[in-house]
Amino acid sequence: MVSLGSITTMRGKMSDSKYFNTQKKGEIYELKAELNSDKKEKKKEAVKKVIASMTVGKDVSALFTDVTMCMQTDNLELKKLVYLYLINYAKTQPDLAILAVNTFVKDCEDPNPLIRALAVRTMGCIRVEKITEYLCEPLRKCLKDEDPYVRKTAAVCVAKLHDISAARVEDQGFLETLGELLCDSNPMVVANAVAAISEILDTNPNAAKQVNIDTPTVNKLLTALNECTEWGQIFILDSLNNYSPRDEKECISICERITPRLAHANAAVVLSAVKVLMKLMDQINNTEFVQMLQKKLAPPLVTLLSAEAEIQYVALRNINLVVQKRPDILKHEIKAFFVKYNDPIYVKLEKLDIMIRLAAQTNIAQVLAELKEYATEVDVDFVRKAVRAIGRCAIKVEPSAEKCVTTLLELIQTKVNYVVQEAIVVIKDIFRKYPNKYETIISTLCENLDSLDEPEARAAMIWIVGEYAERIDNADEILQSFLDGFHDENTQVQLQLLTAIVKLFLKKPQETQELVQKVLSLATQDSDNPDLRDRGYIYWRLLSTDPAAAKEVVLAEKPLISEETDLIEPTLLDELICHISSLASVYHKPPSAFVEGRVPVRKIQVNRNADDAAETDPHIEEDDRAEYNETEETGAPQEEVGGGDLLIGDLLSLDYPAPTPAQPPVNNANQAQPVADLLGDIFGGMDLGGGAPVAAPVASSPMDLFSLSAPTTYVAPPQVILPAARAKGLEVSATFARRNKGIFIDLTFANKTMMAMSGFAIQLNKNSFGLSPGAPLAVNSPVLPGVSATTSLSIVTTGPVMKMDPLLKVQMAMKNDIDVFYFECLVPAYVLFVEEGSMERNLFPQMWREIPDEKEKQFQLPFTNKSQDQVEAVLAANNVFVVATRQGGDGEHLIYTSVKFTNGIWVLGELRLPAGAPPSLALKTQTVAAIAEVHSAICTILAD
Repeated sequence: MVSLGSITTMRGKMSDSKYFNTQKKGEIYELKAELNSDKKEKKKEAVKKVIASMTVGKDVSALFTDVTMCMQTDNLELKKLVYLYLINYAKTQPDLAILAVNTFVKDCEDPNPLIRALAVRTMGCIRVEKITEYLCEPLRKCLKDEDPYVRKTAAVCVAKLHDISAARVEDQGFLETLGELLCDSNPMVVANAVAAISEILDTNPNAAKQVNIDTPTVNKLLTALNECTEWGQIFILDSLNNYSPRDEKECISICERITPRLAHANAAVVLSAVKVLMKLMDQINNTEFVQMLQKKLAPPLVTLLSAEAEIQYVALRNINLVVQKRPDILKHEIKAFFVKYNDPIYVKLEKLDIMIRLAAQTNIAQVLAELKEYATEVDVDFVRKAVRAIGRCAIKVEPSAEKCVTTLLELIQTKVNYVVQEAIVVIKDIFRKYPNKYETIISTLCENLDSLDEPEARAAMIWIVGEYAERIDNADEILQSFLDGFHDENTQVQLQLLTAIVKLFLKKPQETQELVQKVLSLATQDSDNPDLRDRGYIYWRLLSTDPAAAKEVVLAEKPLISEETDLIEPTLLDELICHISSLASVYHKPPSAFVEGRVPVRKIQVNRNADDAAETDPHIEEDDRAEYNETEETGAPQEEVGGGDLLIGDLLSLDYPAPTPAQPPVNNANQAQPVADLLGDIFGGMDLGGGAPVAAPVASSPMDLFSLSAPTTYVAPPQVILPAARAKGLEVSATFARRNKGIFIDLTFANKTMMAMSGFAIQLNKNSFGLSPGAPLAVNSPVLPGVSATTSLSIVTTGPVMKMDPLLKVQMAMKNDIDVFYFECLVPAYVLFVEEGSMERNLFPQMWREIPDEKEKQFQLPFTNKSQDQVEAVLAANNVFVVATRQGGDGEHLIYTSVKFTNGIWVLGELRLPAGAPPSLALKTQTVAAIAEVHSAICTILAD
């Protein structure tokens, strides 16, 4: 039911709508007259009209002087309106804003504390250097005002003043005064002082020397904690998180006084209290007290899961960190993380992850029953995660591994395609963890060969067949069935098939001689993939030179899979624990990874630095791939990879003969060796009969590329664009290049974890030039621990366009089977210069004249030892075309250039090469934002 008071308020709001009505022509003149009226009510109505016009975007700065004159009033409402106007227009009228200073100073001494606080607040909000000079004395008085409302307002004003002029705050001793306010008798003053100090320390860590937080101060903060508002409590708890107690006794005392905050109704207060307690527990050796604290932490964390889905998600991301740090806290609360039918997918996936972390011998039966139920859900992604979770349980809880395997077999019997394939993938990991224990189920797995159509599942099945070939009677037939479609398989499957057949040959040499010959021939002669070809040659040479060594290498004992391969690295986990209840705990990344102004993250840079931007999406789970439309790996052959797009592909494009394997020695000179028998006498080294081992194949060596004097397109050295600390152990390095009239990004994936990685995909967000992947990302998966994989991805310019700042910034999403990671980098401008950028000589002066002079910029370039001819050749090689040249005075050379971007932007240039002096560059274009990028690119090209 609507109350009478709310109806009155609604009527009052409706009556204010008259101020937004369109006025007639001379409105500025009329407003000016009304503002200078002697009638207070008329003046107040005029100011309301001015504020209304300002609110809808009209420029009423011409009334600045008239509005300022209205400040001299006792009416609080009118004064607030005038102050609001001043805050908005003081930046554009700094000289006139000085006129209001006297009124501000006078208001700071007004008997009414509301007016004193309003004056000092407004002076702090007016970000004009000239006014801040007059702010210091009134602010000093307000910080020591008798009214707590004025003091708490002044405390926040110190932080605003520090943002404008940090030196002035330090010189005037305001930091010391803020420190004194920490011991104020009013809890709200204390809370605002803490908030101001925290804001200052975030931007200026050196200021901590002037703010002394000792034990008596902490006691004052803890006393204020019980009485201030919920947001004040959060500020105080965050400050306590940065305090280091003197000894264990003080730690216990602080914990006891913070613990009641766990029962607060506000989730932010609860998480802030959890954060402080988690940090202090590391410094307490009293086991009984720690156990008591852990028992008290469980109920509030579970209670957070009864809130809205969004709050649940944030709570679960924080609980994930808590469980990794101290799993005992929630070991008896696993039922709280069982998935509900109406949970959103992002909540389901988080609960599933925490369930696995809490799985133990005591609750594994419950967990398996739940996971088996989840495997019958309709959401395919959730089902896949559930099946994979069963495998993780088997690896983590060794005594229950057999139950997990039985559950997986029951799921395989359902014959649901994606369930069967996911089960086979996790069973491969179980075989790795428990070798020679569950091999009896291989026959069941082989019954589902025909249903496997996903690369990861096919590769897993091939690995199982190769690893246990001696126990499978028809292993050669199974592998032969995969080999028949070798060229149509994904690279991951091809590599696994090659290794599996070599394993089979080493175990059953007499029956599989023809099979291994065929796969080595396909890998080394018929494949364009360099990784596949290289592995084929390595196996060939091993089998040719030393079959015994081949057995030791290929059939070596595999390292066991570790229990928890997706745990956050301990030092990073400790850092994230200190950031519980912040974005860092949701992203599972340190603040420096996504907050501007923090420690910068390494990324691709071209002649200038790019600050790390904030992440674009708070949900960094695999279920968000729909928003980015990630490009998934497919089973189709990847023509881009291994062809002209890789560095080795450039060699192949020079029409050199393809490498051919050496023929085995022939005893009879008149008898030619059959081409089909490429392995010839390899088998002789294995006592199968035949001659001596054949020599290893030697690829025909290409000409010495370094003997070519022609300049080539510049390619920057690879830079780390995604550090391992931000991507759960995956380090991605990249460099952009232009080849064959196209843009490519050459990527290197380094696996710094203890588990294999696969399922790589990449997507680019909207950007200035519409850059997007031109083909699926093909990585030779899985990437084993400690191993790097390289690939080259073609980039097209047909994607969605959105202007970025800086212009060449590109935001990316990288996915693998562990998570989705977001990052950004700068694309070098020279890869965007198209080959059609050469302008007709007669059009150049015409276009130059058409571009206004204000769109021309001059630059001084670094000194270069290159001659005019060398400069022209280097520029032309990078699609900076020379339109004309002429000779200037004193031996100066002038080169006129044209550049065309992929989106059709033309940039014209005049490059001056004076004798014995640094060159200069003038650039002109209708799109001024592109000038800095072209200048940076030309500097890079000439410096190479």
